[in-house]
Parts: sequence; structure tokens; C-alpha cells
Amino acid sequence: MKDFETLLNPNPLVVYLNKPAHEFTKSDIIRYIENNGIEMLNFRYVGADGRLKTLNFVINSKKHLDAFLSSGERVDGSSLFSYIEASSSDLYVIPRFRTAFLNPFSEVPTLDILCSYFNKDGLPLTSSPEYVLRKAQETLIKQTNLSFEAMGELEYYIMSNNETLYPVPDQKGYHESVPFAKWEKLRVEAMQAIARTGGLIKYGHSEVGNFVLGNTMYEQNEIEFLPTNVEDAADQLIIAKWILRNVAYKYGVTISFAPKITVGKAGSGMHIHTRLMKGGKNMMIENGQLSNIAKRAIAGYLQLAPSLTAFGNTIPTSYFRLVPHQEAPTNICWGDRNRSVLVRVPLGWTGNVNMLKAVNPLEPADLNDYSDKQTVEFRCPDGSANIYLLLAGLTVAARHGLEMDDALEFTQKSYVGVNIFKDENKEVCDNLAQLPISCSESADCLSKQADIYKKYDVFSQGLIDGMVKELKSHNDNGLREKISKNDSELTKFVNGFLYC
Repeated sequence: MKDFETLLNPNPLVVYLNKPAHEFTKSDIIRYIENNGIEMLNFRYVGADGRLKTLNFVINSKKHLDAFLSSGERVDGSSLFSYIEASSSDLYVIPRFRTAFLNPFSEVPTLDILCSYFNKDGLPLTSSPEYVLRKAQETLIKQTNLSFEAMGELEYYIMSNNETLYPVPDQKGYHESVPFAKWEKLRVEAMQAIARTGGLIKYGHSEVGNFVLGNTMYEQNEIEFLPTNVEDAADQLIIAKWILRNVAYKYGVTISFAPKITVGKAGSGMHIHTRLMKGGKNMMIENGQLSNIAKRAIAGYLQLAPSLTAFGNTIPTSYFRLVPHQEAPTNICWGDRNRSVLVRVPLGWTGNVNMLKAVNPLEPADLNDYSDKQTVEFRCPDGSANIYLLLAGLTVAARHGLEMDDALEFTQKSYVGVNIFKDENKEVCDNLAQLPISCSESADCLSKQADIYKKYDVFSQGLIDGMVKELKSHNDNGLREKISKNDSELTKFVNGFLYC
């Protein structure tokens, strides 16, 4: 008999196999392929550029299918990662069955599966971002008996020919509806495809940013996810970006996750909400208040914030978004419901007022406990982020906060309850530590804090050296000040990073 929750799941594999994705086995994948007319299978894996790569297989027999599902395949690591030498570049890619999904774009019935990298000895590639994230989670669980959950907010711009009907005032697009929001249909189609691939979506909406440059209309949208195991959260974000680009390509428009399109207009971030779990219980809240566990994690986020930008803000235009007096953070501090801070504690459901009954008198008067929804939001990352390394870094930061002797004192001193961008709060703002203002400065911060990431062998020195080298290669010290007031130079520069 089909489980009711399984029947409601938008993922056709979950419905057919009548089990959650994390229970998928090789035999399940083969059975689905045999019984649903699947003709091809794609291995997917993420390169150093953060984009999905593809290896296509035509299925010619059950024996053939079983062989590459069991042993994976070889790929050229030196073409995927700059730090791997061509002289010893062969890697294995091995499928993770829980990630299997029906390809929403292929005309030929095709199943896709995300893969993990293994080296010549059959061991996990230690520098693979996906494996670094796994190590970060395993280490957190071992050291604290807590696990890490996360969810992302994907902001992006859709660029299309200017549409003059039903215009929206500049920078006033927040939660607009059709016909004022022109690309809701694209967002909805992408959301459906993401859900069918296993993405746990919370909601989608149009965002603040909308403007016209020349004959091009720019409309900002956002898709937000639900909290889940941090490894699954990373996979879902990777697949979601791939889907959004594919749907945009179908419509003949361009999507950009770039942090900044032009000065004076809303940039696009990729805020990350986090929570620590134990036995299925959210440990970020206690007796209706933010717990000490949450405050310790916040201390870790704040202390490692300068170096976390190395994973979450990886291109020069990232630092054109992180400027004062906008919603993007520049100061290292935290607060409740405060969008001017780096770490925000969003509005929770901890009150004892039955809002539902207030507008629905027929509902019972019982008060339900929704405190498990509480998260803590890290607000500086953007669409250039190396998603696996960013989430690994945040997992390390949470563990670091739990291990800090002075974590609670650190958190207390870093709390800000005012809008730090208002003139009357200038003194508060001036006394706060600042985020880096360039890739080069971010690289320096990573070098200084590298030992924390390397603890318990989560990050390797080679991986950190590679990140530092990549960030330094942009040579962007002072660049923001140099070209931010030169419109033509800025446009040319931004276009070079339009696809992150």
C-alpha cells in the first residue's frame, strides 16, 4: 500500500518506489528504469566552477546498467579541478543513489544521479568540495552529538526585452504578482521541476529588484528552500541553479545569480539559514528563547565570518554588493529580525497567540508548537559561492562556536538591536569589525584562520591554498572604489561575471 506522505511527494521516483529518497538502493534504481521506459542515464558531478558536469550513458542491457551503477566511471580530474596534475588526473565518479531524479528537460526518458569523486586507490577525493562537506558534518556529529541542517535562498535576475505594459516602480518589485511581475511563469515552472528532482521548496516570489537599462528589463526573483541535512541542502541548491538556467534558456532569456548587476540597484544574495539538530529536535530554541547552543553557533559564524567570504563571495563583484547602507551586510554583528546585520535571527513562532483562530473562528483554540521552525540566517553569501565549501565552512564555524570557551560572552558583545546604517547609530557601526572588501582581502582572512578549518582534517591545506590562489588571481584590491563611479567600465566588468 502506498504511504500517504509518499503519494503527495512530487518526486516520481519516491512515489513509484514508495520510499524516501535516502532509502534508494541500486536495485530500486534498476527497477524504476526497467519499468518506466528509461533509455538513458546521466552521471552528474560538480566541477571547481560550481556547475554540474554531465556524463551520458545509453542503456543497452541490464548487465550494462548494473555495471556502471556499481563501479561508476573514470573522468579527467585535471580538467575539472585546477589543482589536480594532468600526470595523475584519473578520478572515479560513483553515483549516490539517494540523489536520483527524472531529468525534466531531456526528450529521451532519462534518469540523472549525482556522483562523488574517488581517487586512484578507491578512496574519497579529500579535496572534493562534496567530500569536505561530508567530513564537516561527520566531525560535528562526532564532536558534539549535534547535526547541521541548512536551507538556501536563491536570488536571481531575469534579463529580457523591456516590457512597457504594467510597469513596476524602480526597486519596488517585492512580492508583485502577474501582470506586474512578468516572469512568475518561469519561476513556477522551475519550482515544479526542482520539487520533482527532490528539492524541498518553501516558497518563491518576486523580489525588490527591478529596473530597465537600455532595452533590457531586469526582474529579480527568489526561491527559498526548507531546512534539511546540510549535504542534501547543497545538492538541492546545485540542481536548482541548473534547472533555473535551463528553464530560462527555454524561454530565450538570461538568468544571473551574480551578486551585483549595477550600482544603486538591489544585488542578489544567497542567504543561508541554519539550525543544529539532536534526535530530530531543533536545538536552536529553548523555552521559547534562543538557546545557548544557538548563541554559541552564532559566535562561530561571527568569528569566522571574514574567512567564510572566501567560500561564499568568490568574485570581485561580490564586494560591490557588500557595501554600507544597503540590506547586504558589511559589519560583523548579529541581531533579532534586523536586516542590517550579518547574522539575523528571523521572526519565530514562539508566542502564545493563536493567530490562525483569530482569522478562522471555526478552528480549535489549541496552541500548536512551531518553535522547531526557528533558524539563524547568515546573510553575506551570494550566487558566486562554492556551495559545498560554503556549507562546510558554516558547519565548521558552528562546531568552532560550540568549542569556544568565551562563545556566549563573544555573542553578547556582538549583539546589535538597532539599524546600524542610520546616522544616529554611527558610533555603534564604527565600533564593529568589518567584512573584507575584496577577494584579495578575503584570501588573507582565509590564510589567517586556516587552522580552524583544518582541525580534525576537515579542510586540507592544499584546498585552502588553492582557494587563496584563486581569490588572489582577481587582483582586486581597491577595485570597487576605482570603477564604481564609472558606469561604462562598471558595466563591462560586471558582464564578465554575469554567470558567476
